Parts: sequence; structure tokens; C-alpha cells
Amino acid sequence: MPIIVNLDVILAKRKMKVKELSALVGISVVNLSILKQGKGKAIRFSTLNALCEVLDCQPGDLLEYIKDGN
Repeated sequence: MPIIVNLDVILAKRKMKVKELSALVGISVVNLSILKQGKGKAIRFSTLNALCEVLDCQPGDLLEYIKDGN
């Protein structure tokens, strides 16, 4: 999929664990892990908003579009 989730990069920069983010955002560790691994199929705007608020970032910091070479 050409959409890359950079949650792991942001967490590393913030020196934050998924469990800590889960508690701050109110999203299960399992769902955050799925998102972090790029296995999620969708994300709600409310979830994206909460992540950006807690991580002090923009949606574009979390999500990246990689153009397909075709």
C-alpha cells in the first residue's frame, strides 16, 4: 500500500512507548500496534486528531504517501 504510517518514527523521536501513548490517547495497545505496523485499513479523524494532539505533530508527520512506480 502506498500509504506509510510513521508512528514508530514519531514514538522513537518522542522516546515514548506504545503503552504510554495508548493511555494518553485512549486507544488500545493492540489497535495502536496494528496502526504502527502499517496493517490498519482505516483511521478515524478523531483518532488522528488525538494522536496529533498528544504527539504534538501534524497528520503529515504520521502518514506519508509513496507514489507507486507504475
